[in-house]
Amino acid sequence: MDTLLKGINISKDYQMGEVTVHALRNVNFEIYDGEFIVVLGPSGSGKSTLLNIIGGMDKPSSGELFFYEQPLHNADEKTLTQYRREAVGFVFQFYNLIPNLTAEENINLSVEIAKNPLKVEDVLKEIDLYDRKDHFPSQLSGGQQQRIAIARALAKNPKILLCDEPTGALDLSTGIQVLKLLKRFNEIHKKTVIVITHNTEISKIAHRIFYIIDGRIEKIENNPSPVSPEEVNW
Repeated sequence: MDTLLKGINISKDYQMGEVTVHALRNVNFEIYDGEFIVVLGPSGSGKSTLLNIIGGMDKPSSGELFFYEQPLHNADEKTLTQYRREAVGFVFQFYNLIPNLTAEENINLSVEIAKNPLKVEDVLKEIDLYDRKDHFPSQLSGGQQQRIAIARALAKNPKILLCDEPTGALDLSTGIQVLKLLKRFNEIHKKTVIVITHNTEISKIAHRIFYIIDGRIEKIENNPSPVSPEEVNW
């Protein structure tokens, strides 16, 4: 498999008054095309900082990050904006849908800025919400809103889907539906999916698990037998 992302000695420091917070400390990793990766760690361990850097929303204080062979660690804002628009889809714990736009219109927001988007109609059918396309977010359940948020990210046809606690606000049954959708897009569309979570159970569906503690990747574990989302329980 081709190396999609490569991080070399990535560190990220934040200055809080007179205190320096070391959010990431010399992190090294390789992520390959078509992988499903779970980044597992407690709150405050550096998971979201790592996601922000991988997603081009922040730059490391030191170290190097490459998308294929393109350097991102020293890229200008124009290059990072293009990377975010064309290569990355984002899914967050709270759905960030525009309340006065319908489900279909929310998805169209990402299609309008994408280079090679999927058809919105096809994506709505794939997430089994075509019949709710004209509904506003307030008319949808939490699980349906999250599926629309995932569809919005995937309609861009990105190389990478970054998910920050995508099941954190959902009950078990609805969370499994969301995981099934993420797994389906990983397998059918061959997209790299990276899920950040503190939920150990979710790691069972991944190809590899990155364990992050106190800003360091303590261990990267291969999972030779990923389970289906229906088999997880929390």
